[in-house]
Amino acid sequence: MREAAFVKQNKDKWLEFERVLSNKTNIDPDLLSDIYIEITDHLSYANTFYSNSNTESYLNQIASKAHQQIYKTKKEPKNRLVSFFKTEFPLMFRQHHRELLIAFLTFAFFVFVGAYSTASDDDFVRTFGLSDGYVNMTLENIEKGDPMAVYKKQGEFHMFLGITLNNIKVALMAFAYGILFGVGSLYIMLRNGIMLGSFQYFFYDQGLLWESARTIWIHGTIEISVIVIAGCAGLVLGNGLLFTGTYTRLESFKRGVKNGLKILMSTIPFFIIAGFLEGFVTRHTEMPDWLAILIIIGSLALIVFYYVIYPIQLHKRLSKENFNKNKITLQPTQ
Repeated sequence: MREAAFVKQNKDKWLEFERVLSNKTNIDPDLLSDIYIEITDHLSYANTFYSNSNTESYLNQIASKAHQQIYKTKKEPKNRLVSFFKTEFPLMFRQHHRELLIAFLTFAFFVFVGAYSTASDDDFVRTFGLSDGYVNMTLENIEKGDPMAVYKKQGEFHMFLGITLNNIKVALMAFAYGILFGVGSLYIMLRNGIMLGSFQYFFYDQGLLWESARTIWIHGTIEISVIVIAGCAGLVLGNGLLFTGTYTRLESFKRGVKNGLKILMSTIPFFIIAGFLEGFVTRHTEMPDWLAILIIIGSLALIVFYYVIYPIQLHKRLSKENFNKNKITLQPTQ
C-alpha cells in the first residue's frame, strides 16, 4: 500500500486517538490499552514500509503519548509478575527481534571463528578459547575414560547455585556493556562465541563430538540462548543512545534502559532452569541418548516459542481483535 493511501485510510482514526489522548476527561483504561495496541500495530507497519517518514514520526509520537497515559491510568493486575511474563514483556520484545537477530548472528559467526581457529592452530584453544587448566583437566578425564567428569566434581546444589549466579553475571555484563553504543554487548557475544566454538572443536578433535554435545547441550541450549538474549538487551540499550527517533536523547536512552532491563529480567527464570539442569541433570552422563535429545529439543522449543513465536502470535491476535472492531466508540468513565 502506498503511504498516501495508508494515511488516507487511517487518518480519521488517528485524529480520533489524538482527541482521546488530549481530552482531560478520564477514559476507561482497558479501552485506552486497546487504542495503544492498534496504534503500535500501525507504527510497526509504518516502520516496515515507510521507514524514516513523517508518517512513522507522527505515529511514534501518538504511541508515546498513549503509552504514558496507559501506565498512569491502567489498574495494576493482582499478579503483576504473571502479567509481565504473559503479556507485557512479549508485546514489548516483539519490537526488538531485529536486535535479537543481530546478537544471534554475531554469536554464531564467532562460534565458527572459534572452531576454525582451533582447527588451524592447536594452541588457540589454550590461548583464546579455554584455559590451560581446563584443557589439561579434560585431557586427564579423557584418559580416565570419563570426558565429562567436570560436571560431577561439585555437589549438585553448590554447582546449581554457582553456575546460575555466574550465568546471571555474564548476562549483566552483556547488558551493561551496551552502554558503549552496543559495541560492548557484541564483544561479549564475540568472546562467548569463540569460547564455545573452540570448546566444541576441541572435543571433535578428540573424537568426542557427539558425547560432548549430547551432554553439554542439556543445559547449554538454554544457557547459551539466554546469554544471546542478554546481548540483545545490551543492543536495545545501545540503540537508545544511537537512534533517538522522535525522542530527546535522554528520553530515548531511558526507554532503552527500561526495555533492556525488562529483557534481562525475562532471562532470570531460564538461567535458573539452565543452572538446575547443569547441577542436577548433566552429570548423569549414563542417561540414554533419546532422553538427552528430548531435553535438548524441549529446551530449544521453549526458548524459540517464548522469545520468537509467542510475541508474534500475541501481537497478531491482539491486533486482529482490534481490527475486527469496525469502529471504536470512546466512552468516558463516569
